[in-house]
This record gives sequence, structure tokens and C-alpha cells, in this order.
Amino acid sequence: MKRKLTPKQQRFADEYIESGKKEESAIKAGYKSRSAHSIATENLQKPAIKSYIDERMAEIASKRIMDATEAVELLTSIARGETKETVYIGTADGVYEKHKEADLKTRISATKEILKRYPDNNKLVEQQIRKLKADADIAESKARIMNASTDSTEAKVSEYLDKLDDLLGGDSDGN
Repeated sequence: MKRKLTPKQQRFADEYIESGKKEESAIKAGYKSRSAHSIATENLQKPAIKSYIDERMAEIASKRIMDATEAVELLTSIARGETKETVYIGTADGVYEKHKEADLKTRISATKEILKRYPDNNKLVEQQIRKLKADADIAESKARIMNASTDSTEAKVSEYLDKLDDLLGGDSDGN
């Protein structure tokens, strides 16, 4: 069962949500200024007040902040030319309002922003991943070679160069 807030506690919480300043919120809610700091600190620790603030913040966030789906939908409508922008044109006869679709540069930019969110469709990303995997394989091979050999450093280097040469398909003489 939820505990109801007193009118003063609710005013405090609403002020705190608006300003983020606990002492100032306590004073505006009607608490005495000399005890505002301690009352505000105490209020912010009360589960009922914390819960109320969290619920209101979530409500505000859901109404005011664009989520990822909404952002991609907006970018898609811009890329497709469905979203119109208002342009004001001044002439000798007066000012005219015209609604036009986004220019090609803006539409291409929106398309690029959409594609950033779907890296599977990007050939450059595929190539970068392929290169990183190859680099990781080479580093792993180097570590295996260095750990497997117990001979002197010169023997390790020689063995390393031979195996690296085999991996690259050439010979270590530069031929």
C-alpha cells in the first residue's frame, strides 16, 4: 500500500523536480529556512517521496525525451522526403510561406544516420571487423610461438620469422 504524501511533501517534491535544488525546494514548499537543508535531506531519503519523484521523472522523460524508435522513424520520414519544412520567401509583394521536402543533402545525411544504427549493412564495418580478426589471429599466433619455444631469444626470433613467413606465404629472404 502506498503512503500518501502530505501537501507540503508533495510541494517539496514538485519543486525539487523542477529545480533540482533541495534546500530551495524545501523553503518554497513552506519549511523554515533554518531547517530547510536537514528537512530536504530527510525528505529525499523517505521512500514515499523518492518513489513519487522517480514516478514523476519517468513520466516527464517519457513525454519529453525522444526514444530510439521515434528517432529512427523521424530520420526515415526525412530520408523518404515525407517530412516537410517551412520556408519563408520574401518578395516585393510580401512574404510567402512554402512547405517543401528536405533537400537531397539532408536526405542523404538522414540515411547515413539510419545506417549507422544497422552496422550489418555497412561494408566498411565488415572490412574493419575482418581486419581486426586477422590482427587478433596474428597476435595469438605470435604469443603461441613465443610461449612454445624454450630456446634462446635468437632461436625464438628465428622460429617466429619462419612461422610468420609460412603464414604470409613468402620466404623470409624477401623473395
